[in-house]
Amino acid sequence: MEDTKVFMTEAIQLAENNISEQKGGPFGAVVVKDGKVIGRGSNHVTTKNDPTAHAEIVAIRDACNNLNTFDLKDCEIYASCEPCPMCLGAIYWARLGKLYYAGTKDDAAKADFDDSFIYKEFELPKDKRLIPSVQIMREKAVKVFEKWIVNENKIPY
Repeated sequence: MEDTKVFMTEAIQLAENNISEQKGGPFGAVVVKDGKVIGRGSNHVTTKNDPTAHAEIVAIRDACNNLNTFDLKDCEIYASCEPCPMCLGAIYWARLGKLYYAGTKDDAAKADFDDSFIYKEFELPKDKRLIPSVQIMREKAVKVFEKWIVNENKIPY
């Protein structure tokens, strides 16, 4: 349990440093494998003009780059705050083995980082969401999936 506190302390320190260095929002994350940090990230949404540059995403990208893989199944992630829907999705896609977080989404909301509207949007029918969702050209898209299914050189993920 002592190691978990060390890793979470680093994630929180990344979040705090991000404020003083004016690199983005107050979020930090580290990815750990076999007791060693293999990926670090802090929020860079505003400095990189990238709405996906959340701390967890940056840490996952760093870990994948350092390990030369897209599969982090033997790793854990420590986040200074409960992940937003996008980051939680990325954590699942990366197959991380465990998530530790410090602050809650309610804590983040108090600091004007409120993602509750996204969770509410997911529950709505597509035609009731704030961003219109229009399906077109399904037949052509399905043909691409059919090519993928029979592709003998694909790398499954």
